[in-house]
Amino acid sequence: MHDQEGEAAGRRARGELESGVLATLWAADEPLTARQVLGRLPGDLAYTTVLTILSRLYDKGMLVRHRAGRGYAYAPVRDEASHTAEQMHALLEHGSDREAVLSRFVSELSREDEELLQRLLTDHEPGQGSGPDSGPDSGPDGKEP
Repeated sequence: MHDQEGEAAGRRARGELESGVLATLWAADEPLTARQVLGRLPGDLAYTTVLTILSRLYDKGMLVRHRAGRGYAYAPVRDEASHTAEQMHALLEHGSDREAVLSRFVSELSREDEELLQRLLTDHEPGQGSGPDSGPDSGPDGKEP
């Protein structure tokens, strides 16, 4: 039997496992092996499933790994905030009407989030980016002159 999302009953939605693995790695103080990740994930997952997810995330460039015994220990390339901001930016780039998307986003913020966003925008210096290539020696495109 399938639900509206097309997933079989009892199965996780696409991306849910990847998100769970990433959340587990972000919460860790050090790189984790597949066995350690498995032990920290809820549910009854197979070890090979966790290995597959870790390999996919590694292949996508989202994780780094180093040898740990006969296997690998994995760690995220970016922190959770950077990852989420990158996803938000990618979604915005794919929309055909940036103003409508941003307007809808802002209109659905809680009062607290709206105040936080306003404060962040006020504190943000115009013309200054916030990415890793936008230092004081960077030009308007984020590259050095």
